Amino acid sequence: MASVSPVQVIAVTSGKGGVGKTVVAVNLALALAGLGRRVMLLDGDLAMANIDVMLGLGAERTLADVLAGSCGLDDIVLQGPGGVRVVPAASGARSMVRLSAQQQAGLVHIFDRHADQLDVLLVDTASGIEDATIGLVRAAREVLVVLCDEPTSIADAYALIRLVNSDYGVSRFRILANMVAGPREGRELFAKLLRLTEQSLAATLQYVGAVPWDDSLRRAVQRQAAVCEAFPRSKSATAFRAIAESVDGWPLPANPRGNVEFFVEHLIRVAQAKSA
Repeated sequence: MASVSPVQVIAVTSGKGGVGKTVVAVNLALALAGLGRRVMLLDGDLAMANIDVMLGLGAERTLADVLAGSCGLDDIVLQGPGGVRVVPAASGARSMVRLSAQQQAGLVHIFDRHADQLDVLLVDTASGIEDATIGLVRAAREVLVVLCDEPTSIADAYALIRLVNSDYGVSRFRILANMVAGPREGRELFAKLLRLTEQSLAATLQYVGAVPWDDSLRRAVQRQAAVCEAFPRSKSATAFRAIAESVDGWPLPANPRGNVEFFVEHLIRVAQAKSA
């Protein structure tokens, strides 16, 4: 049997809403696909799923239908722009809580089978420090925290990092500054967060880059499109491509399949706890 390449599982998260986290997840997915990577984008917000709406894809079935046994994963995966495969979320689905151990193992196997065709699994989590978000963050190999230049964004990002680091031992966090005026402002924003964590946490923060605010982002959202697709020459699209090149160089998991299996097992447990 041919060896299976490892899959990079990245949770895109934030301490608060309104920082553009989902926009980051969508455009990072497209930018990575533009580098030739096989990308799957999973909507991990089990309460307010919206990636399919943001991209104008109009999901008819979601992960809830897979979990209920009415269809397979292949039946719900949407073909997004740039070849990105989108898995629409099961919004608050109670079906997860009724899964037998055999069904749970089957779901893990389904995702594991897709791992043969993937390089990157990007997970757009809900914002905040709810159990569902923390569970998905813990399960991912890489944690990308998105923040913007607002006091509440910095404070809430710190709260998220402190909780995951102190209570669950996650020690590495990648930081992306979003909707900033330029590279200098992005670095200054990272420095503010770094000062907070250095004082009290045994965590490593690594700066990924900054996405500048430009009007192209607003217009892309209105068009239900990614800015990397709608306005590929815009400042923000250029920034996403640069960040994707950095992400593409992150180390891969040593176990080719274990990380995807581990993540999906956590996804089931998170949904069950939320549906209980």
